[in-house]
Amino acid sequence: MVSRTPSATPPSARADRGPAAGKASGAAAGKPTGKAAARADKGGNRPRRRLSVDERREQLITVALELFSCHPPEEVSIDDIAAAAGASRPLVYHYFPGKQALYEESLRRAGRELAARFEEPAEGPLSERLHRVMGRYLDFVQSHGPGFAALLRGGSVAASAGTSAVIDEVRQAAHEQILSHLAVPSPSAGLRLTVRAWIANAEITSLEWLAERSLPLEQLQLQLVQEFVASLTLTAAREPALAVELAGFFAGERPEGPAGRLVRDLAGLFTVPGIAEAVTALAVLPPPATPEPVAEAGQAAGPAPA
Repeated sequence: MVSRTPSATPPSARADRGPAAGKASGAAAGKPTGKAAARADKGGNRPRRRLSVDERREQLITVALELFSCHPPEEVSIDDIAAAAGASRPLVYHYFPGKQALYEESLRRAGRELAARFEEPAEGPLSERLHRVMGRYLDFVQSHGPGFAALLRGGSVAASAGTSAVIDEVRQAAHEQILSHLAVPSPSAGLRLTVRAWIANAEITSLEWLAERSLPLEQLQLQLVQEFVASLTLTAAREPALAVELAGFFAGERPEGPAGRLVRDLAGLFTVPGIAEAVTALAVLPPPATPEPVAEAGQAAGPAPA
């Protein structure tokens, strides 16, 4: 996360008056209560300095993103944002028409940051590249938990066409990055669908982990990468052209990497009594059924009449 803008000197312009500038202005703006009041108390005594228009706008976005990352958007108010930024409620409205606009702007910034985490140099084994990408992705999910969980689950009252567009842009960026790492000249519709399905699976799985934290984050990171390798292999089994590319992919992997560990895990399954025999039986097609003999044209189907 970007740290909040530090303040050094007291304000000298009415635009930068904080909520504590006077009792009258505080009463007119409406004093926050409950969680909002607790958060306001933390930021109300900060020293403040006059900021330029661009600095103030960036500061409000940064502070809002910090609050939205720690709390579902419906639990964050303009009062909270103003107090945390050391600004007044009217000043926040001077830069943004309302909380929704500020939420969408902070989300756009977070979306750009998340999309950038899918960027990875095309060097080394593919599964190891994806492992690093998923490590950065899961770090982001962990640090932006409540706000992004509410949004991606579709249960946030702040969800809108604007917020959905931001998430769609992140998904598209991730889709393009994964395809670029695969380096398939002309990705088929099946391969594109496999990549999109895996991205959706990564979202769902990581959000479930965020709610339960039932396994170590490193284990989830490895699991997601191996699930991609398995999905890619299944798609290649249906597409001969992709199978050729898959041979090069496995040739570039290392035994200690995610793909190598997956292959060993799968091979280990065949040591379990009964699995090798059952899988082998499934791989053998039964012989085709013998067709019933058909009577030739003109041949009587039964005994001739007397």
